[in-house]
Amino acid sequence: MQSSRLLLRRTLVRSSVVAASALMAAGLAVVPASAADPLRTTEAAGASQFIGEETLPTGLMFEGTEVGGLSGISYDSARDVYYAISDDRSQLDPARFYTLQIDLSDGSLDSGDVSVINVTTLRDPRGRPFPELSLDPESIALTPRRTLIITSEGDATQLIDPFVREFSLNGRQLNNAFVPGYYDPAADGTSGVRNNLGFESAGITPDGDYLFTGTENALAQDGPTATLTTTSPARILRYDQSGRLDREFVYVVEPVQDPPVPADGFVVNGLVELLPLGPTRLLAMERSFSTGVGNDARVYLVDTAEATNVRGVPKLPEDLSLLRVVRKTLVVDLDVLGITLDNLEGLTFGPALPDGRQSVLIVSDNNFSTTQVTQFLAFAVSGP
Repeated sequence: MQSSRLLLRRTLVRSSVVAASALMAAGLAVVPASAADPLRTTEAAGASQFIGEETLPTGLMFEGTEVGGLSGISYDSARDVYYAISDDRSQLDPARFYTLQIDLSDGSLDSGDVSVINVTTLRDPRGRPFPELSLDPESIALTPRRTLIITSEGDATQLIDPFVREFSLNGRQLNNAFVPGYYDPAADGTSGVRNNLGFESAGITPDGDYLFTGTENALAQDGPTATLTTTSPARILRYDQSGRLDREFVYVVEPVQDPPVPADGFVVNGLVELLPLGPTRLLAMERSFSTGVGNDARVYLVDTAEATNVRGVPKLPEDLSLLRVVRKTLVVDLDVLGITLDNLEGLTFGPALPDGRQSVLIVSDNNFSTTQVTQFLAFAVSGP
């Protein structure tokens, strides 16, 4: 496939810059919206406040498409709208993203504040919709040049490779970034991304210099998947503004948070989103699920500055002590909110709130399941 230049120009995105300064502290204390005095981890650390939840029901239709599977979200400050990618593999409807309006003008997220205003079909360079089961779009990020980066996990069972591609706002594919061959799934399952554990994340630094994405769990040749007792050495990729893959880092995904019910039920934990604060610092969200128990999600502050660059290394050593993995610090366990969490997968900065604090939004992928909803969570972040 043809590689290309993503051309991420040095254009500042004001909302992201505000958020970066607010979140650079090592920790955040999350408190309910009703709390009168938000706790802070230290005087210099930021504090975040939960300011509301909104849900959209499974089966919601918009312009002949089912709104669901929202796996990634990105804020467009110029238009005050959000772009949310659906992970429909062109099975229910053609692969697509939605444009949303989310009203935070009163400083909170309430019922009726989320509106779907447009749907855009993804199209290949020739302008054709993507065929059924040819991709698994999972994340979306707006570039300073007003294009979109969309990642796909591919499909390991069908030997469909993952991708990192640039699209116009009208949905047409513009460029295809280089992804090393050792990410491509092998027929015998011994190498490449595992099914549903590929590129789930995408984020661009506030200055537009770098694009980050990462695998949800380890490549097949790199180590085990996350279980109740094992971590998983996932990879984070960093592309520069020319579209060149310049760094890869090892990110250790935590074990699954809760035992399933029954004991042999399905479990998973994975890196589902990256929100860059700068060239070496990011917020990373992990989402854990256990049958019979439900979902949990945690946000970490990640620092890659001293991590080993494993770009071009097709197989990681079994002994990870031979290299330096990224540093990560737990920012918040969203379970402390005391609400039922859905399958949270998308994370973005939003606009500044009326009181000057920075908004952060999280969205869930409902898996088009009648037992789930599309959940939006909003936070107000303050900092030094």
